[in-house]
Amino acid sequence: MTVLYIIIGVAIGLAIGLGILFVLRRKSVDEVGEAAEKASKLLKEADVKAEAIRKNAALEAREIESRAHEFENDTKQRRLELQATEQRLIKKDENIERKGDLLTAKELDLQTREKKAETNEERAKKLAEDYERLNQTATETLQRIAGMSADEAKTALITEMVGEAKLEAAKELVALEEETKDTAEATAKKIISSALSRYAGEYVAEQVVTVVPLPNDEMKGRIIGREGRNIRAFEAAAGVDLIIDDTPEAIVISGFSAVRREIARLALQKLIQDGRIHPTRIEEVLEKTRAEVDALIKQAGERATMELNVYGLNPELVKLIGRLRYRTSYGQNVLAHSIEVSYMAGLLAGELGQNVKEARRTGLLHDIGKAADQEQEGPHHVIGAALAKKYGESPAVVAAIQAHHERPETVLDHIIIAADAISGARPGARRELLESYLKRLEDLENISKSFKGVVEAFAFQAGREIRVLVAPDKVSDEQLKVLSNDIAKKIEQELTYPGRIKVAVIRQTRVEAIAK
Repeated sequence: MTVLYIIIGVAIGLAIGLGILFVLRRKSVDEVGEAAEKASKLLKEADVKAEAIRKNAALEAREIESRAHEFENDTKQRRLELQATEQRLIKKDENIERKGDLLTAKELDLQTREKKAETNEERAKKLAEDYERLNQTATETLQRIAGMSADEAKTALITEMVGEAKLEAAKELVALEEETKDTAEATAKKIISSALSRYAGEYVAEQVVTVVPLPNDEMKGRIIGREGRNIRAFEAAAGVDLIIDDTPEAIVISGFSAVRREIARLALQKLIQDGRIHPTRIEEVLEKTRAEVDALIKQAGERATMELNVYGLNPELVKLIGRLRYRTSYGQNVLAHSIEVSYMAGLLAGELGQNVKEARRTGLLHDIGKAADQEQEGPHHVIGAALAKKYGESPAVVAAIQAHHERPETVLDHIIIAADAISGARPGARRELLESYLKRLEDLENISKSFKGVVEAFAFQAGREIRVLVAPDKVSDEQLKVLSNDIAKKIEQELTYPGRIKVAVIRQTRVEAIAK
């Protein structure tokens, strides 16, 4: 195509040249010069056009060649994909055929097993008939030897067992009365020690100490100040103690009030970030932080009431609910515990046909005394009942708050006690020392293993369930209930534990055969 364009251009040039020669013959010399100049211009223009046509033709040829390569590559890729798909289909067909063969073999095996099962069933029926016949013969023989019928023997045996049980019960009652007299003083001491443990528990360090990290150890000197004026001003204004020792990059805040410790922690962090630490600045930061924490306490109380749809509470009670956010009981956050008890109490009340709103309200307020028991004397349930009465709660709510650690009387009292126990006793809710926890599990298993016929014992559910495996040739099915009760009684006598422990005794006969 390019050659054609060149030939056309040459032809055009020749034609133009012939025309010029023709004109030169008929014109003068000047006219011939002008014509020659025009002819030269036309030839140049023709060359330019021919070059442009040639370049366009070359570009179109390269583009067609590129498209041809792309088409060839696409064709190769699709051919490869089709080959891969064909291989997968072949493999699927082979798998289907293999599975069909396996299903056929399994079907034949099932038919063989069904025939064996029918044969075994017939043998079992025959053995059962033989057993009944032998049992009847043995019973008749025993009746003839003993001189009484089976019903008469049962009656005599039951009468004898009832008499022995009454005698044992009377002995046990006398022993319990004597034991009660002997252990009265010890029980009283236990109650007193339990009350004291509220102020000297296992987790005192966790409950009264807060650690504040420092960017570097030089900050300790700035917090202490010249001649200790900064630390004295901070302790006096915050109502806590700062413990600065050799612990790298850390200061310990010690105080019995969790709210004061939180205020001190936040204020100390602000002072460290600001860098200006002097008595006047300390008082300003503590005052602002105290206002912020009061607002957080109020927000926490309001959020809890809105979450539970408990409205109409006195604003002071709402603040006390928010203060529970900074209290813990055996590692369990008291505000979260109160919200959980409120939900549980509402569900239980709904199931029992009681007032759901009243149950939720009481569940949220049942530990309200813990927000103020550090400033007032007495058990938290008594303090909580007094606060609820002071701020206008109903007599039923006040009575249930006080009764959740005393003697319950109403249905609402029992609902709150049950909800409180469910929240506090569920696995993982509260902490206990690892050593005592492992010791309790070990004692639980050892007590179960001490009974005759027990092969193995395993503690489950964080020690709230014990599963006991017995030897089937030593313990019969009829003895399982007696054994489980005996284990439960021994656990009650020898262990101290929260909640309840379920004792499950398992007896199984395992028969093994070897196929050769």
